[in-house]
Amino acid sequence: MVPEDRSDGPGAGEERARLQAAGTVRKGCDLPADSPHGHLQSRRARIHQQIDRELRMRTGAENLYRATSNARVRETVALELSDVNSSLQLLKEELAGLDNSGDTAQPESEGVTAPMIPLGLKETKPLDWAPPLKELICRHFGEDGASYEAEIRELEDLRQATRTPSRSKAGLELLTAYYNQLCFLEARFVTPARSLGLLFHWYDSLTGLPAQQRALAFEKGSVLFNIGALHTQIGARQNRSCPEGIGHAVESFQRAAGAFSLLRENFSQAPSPDMSPASLSMLEQLMSAQAQECVFEGLLLQAPGTAHDCLAQLRLAQEAAQVAAEYRLVHRTMAQPPIQDYVPFPWTTLVHVKAEHFRALAHYHAALGLCDGAPVAESELPVLEQVFLASAEARSPALPQEREERSKLGKAHLRRALLGQEAALQLHAVCRALRREDLLQAVLARALRRSLAKYSELDLEDDFHEATEAPDVQPKTQQRPEGRTPSFSQVKVADIFHRLGPLSVFSAKNHWRLVGPVHLSRGEGGFGFTLRGDSPVLIAAVVPGGRAAEAGLKEGDYIVSVSGQPCRWWKHAEVVAQLQGVGDGGVSLQVATPLPAAELPISGDRRPALGGLLRSQKECGQETPVPSRARPRPRPLLGWNRKANRGKTGRTLSPAPQP
Repeated sequence: MVPEDRSDGPGAGEERARLQAAGTVRKGCDLPADSPHGHLQSRRARIHQQIDRELRMRTGAENLYRATSNARVRETVALELSDVNSSLQLLKEELAGLDNSGDTAQPESEGVTAPMIPLGLKETKPLDWAPPLKELICRHFGEDGASYEAEIRELEDLRQATRTPSRSKAGLELLTAYYNQLCFLEARFVTPARSLGLLFHWYDSLTGLPAQQRALAFEKGSVLFNIGALHTQIGARQNRSCPEGIGHAVESFQRAAGAFSLLRENFSQAPSPDMSPASLSMLEQLMSAQAQECVFEGLLLQAPGTAHDCLAQLRLAQEAAQVAAEYRLVHRTMAQPPIQDYVPFPWTTLVHVKAEHFRALAHYHAALGLCDGAPVAESELPVLEQVFLASAEARSPALPQEREERSKLGKAHLRRALLGQEAALQLHAVCRALRREDLLQAVLARALRRSLAKYSELDLEDDFHEATEAPDVQPKTQQRPEGRTPSFSQVKVADIFHRLGPLSVFSAKNHWRLVGPVHLSRGEGGFGFTLRGDSPVLIAAVVPGGRAAEAGLKEGDYIVSVSGQPCRWWKHAEVVAQLQGVGDGGVSLQVATPLPAAELPISGDRRPALGGLLRSQKECGQETPVPSRARPRPRPLLGWNRKANRGKTGRTLSPAPQP
């Protein structure tokens, strides 16, 4: 875990020792502090603490500046604010440097591929779930909250483990399991009018600034953000010098784009910049561009012997132009407010470098196709001419058939390739953080040397012809990687608070009154009621004047315990068998009576109301519930916007014979 010296929660070292002693170390969680990830997270945690201190100092200085009218004091405070803001900027740059260093920025093997941009995980503070959950279990569910300490501890351990997920499939499954568990919590304990009352504290991934909300949706959104961020780190670590590694990288960036798209479409009013619609749209574009880059690298691996194939080289030129176009779009997005105010400068520069680099590669491959490719059939000329973009006042340029003319046009494309590669190297030299990326510099320098060598080969003889102007290459791809939404259903989890009963009835959205224990003895006509349904079993009808009617049981009551045994999850046959086995001593029943609208608690009562029983939560505890639809809130909160498709058809319940 992350060793943190915070007063609001246990240190990570103590937590690690406790988890190891209890044998509850979760799969997919990096525990050792000396592991690369543990060391990186420790440094990030220290930077977050320093940012917290600087923010508190800035808040105090701003309050003093507004409160005083003394000119000397205001001048002193203004100097203090300037120092604090400078310190914050340095801390943010250091935080951005961590996201592009260490194990998260370098591929797993040496190669000739350019580095990718991984996204750092959002950090969070420890959280004490016990007080609000115990109170709600006691007040609403009518059970002893202290008896659920094991479940609460399991939830806390799961959340603590998700703070340091491993860079692997197991780490993704860990985050997904916690996200699914949050869906269960939201369905069971949260209503549109009331939150759990917990203050969720997360740090912005891009700036390191803290953000707080009491909405469970903020916790869900932050975890979903980390799922996308972890996919970016896994994709950036792949060995892209082989087809298998490229395939994994493409899928990882697709999954990341899908996670950010899902977050952008379904959550609103985020309190931190990294989860704003503008930031998420930029991240989605960035991951799509990186996936497209991996696709181009895969095509290069498949085409080592196509140097003399004009059509193959021109298609590679179009693929490179497609990558360049996507990176140009990302760069324009990053350069616009408010994105430009908090996106790390190395990111913007790297995206700009790649846009120039791949545009140069497009011209390089076009030159290879024109200079080295064999003449093409006349019937294919119209198709090949569409590779090049026409100017505003001319039609698509004609593709020359004569070798000399093709060579001249190829040299023109090589000149544009050389200019673009030199521009990319100059941009690389401007950014101090990128200058430390030896791998990136090697990729750019190799591309420049390759173009220079080809140009020298074509320039053996002087020619006195007027220099040809090379047209732009039309961006086009045969394989566009679309974003892929995370598959939450593949990670099966059991509802931690399964003992409270099926979500279809026993959730904070519904209201009932616990009645009993009620003692019943068997009469001539049995107990005087009929049952139907499973989990929980419902009293379908009460015989007038029978034993059940005399005891106060009503039609529609749910049986929650039989002779002291909880039976909220029992099947119909199990309850009937238990009642049929009752002797002369009778049986003790406890039931939950749904409250009609007229009997709902008045405003201000902390108990939730029954707004209609939730139906069709199939196999509760084994499937992820659909997020609830958002409703207006009294203050800006992160909310789930998508209209979830809730099941409307309940289970068909057949009447049972009287026991």
